[in-house]
Amino acid sequence: MGRKIAVVLFNLGGPDKAESVQPFLKNLFRDPAIISAPLPIRWALAQFISRTRAPSVIKNYAMMDAGGGSPLLPETEEHAKALTAELAKHLPEDEVRCFIAMRYWHPFTEQAAQDVAAWGADEVVLLPLYPQFSTTTTGSSLTAWSKAYKGPTRTICCYPFEESFVSAHVERIMAAWHRAGKPEDVSLLLSAHGLPEKIVQAGDPYQWQCETMADMIAGRVPADWDVSVCYQSRVGPLKWIGPATEELVAEKAKEGRNILIAPIAFVSEHIETLVELGEEYRLVAETHGAASYTRVDALGTHPDFISMLAGETLKALRMKGPIRSCADDRLCPAGWSKCPHKQDARKPGQIVNSKPAEVA
Repeated sequence: MGRKIAVVLFNLGGPDKAESVQPFLKNLFRDPAIISAPLPIRWALAQFISRTRAPSVIKNYAMMDAGGGSPLLPETEEHAKALTAELAKHLPEDEVRCFIAMRYWHPFTEQAAQDVAAWGADEVVLLPLYPQFSTTTTGSSLTAWSKAYKGPTRTICCYPFEESFVSAHVERIMAAWHRAGKPEDVSLLLSAHGLPEKIVQAGDPYQWQCETMADMIAGRVPADWDVSVCYQSRVGPLKWIGPATEELVAEKAKEGRNILIAPIAFVSEHIETLVELGEEYRLVAETHGAASYTRVDALGTHPDFISMLAGETLKALRMKGPIRSCADDRLCPAGWSKCPHKQDARKPGQIVNSKPAEVA
């Protein structure tokens, strides 16, 4: 008799209708991984930000064909379906079921944990659909999971440099370029969600992972392309990492370039890809004279991406320790102190496996 293997897909979550937007935003901004202020201040800020931002966010969600809500859950369900089918090819004697654990809207992490326990899983693999590790995404989801589920788990913390993942991005980029008529004078903008600068300065490896991955992509597209990394979705008065996507779009547009813009930290289509990249920055490009503007599709269920997720899951099931990256052990250089793999202080430079760090 085979094992019962639960694969838990972590994702951000999104409101399912217009009425859900404000409570979704409130859940997001009261997370201490997002706003690190003391609890009473954080809750007050979450209440204020969610109330003031909700009207404009509702308008943006209305621009998508998703009934006023986010397409993120249906997209994640497609990931789960495709991954289940792929794993069944490799684990025919086992029963594999994918569970979805959203951080800020239904189905919440707590519900997923209850469902995994009720199913009676023999093994649990935590698989973030955040490719790069950040304390604000995977770290926050791991903290929520550790509070909701007390059984043993195996964790895949990140996979930004995995060969099939990078090649899937390159294929999406080249397909978009062909659809655009194979223009010359291309500026390829690789856009990731931004972070406040202070989070990176505190040791979060997200920016390093994004920019190292971008270098890998840049080496696989035509050599005459101008390739840049940029960061979108800034919120609030804090200084954020840059350059800002909107500003870089304007700069390249003024040069009369053909802009290709690709999401490298989002694997699903949602408001940041469909509206922000697809509509808002397109208007910026057209206003400033871009020769053309083409948005590259998110990976979705690209076969190489699904195959990579299955491969990482299979490696997690075989590993002796509780956590792995696409480099097997620690991926990040020693200076990135928020990497969830601990570094042995007694032997500088030596990487060791350990439990994921809980993010305060």
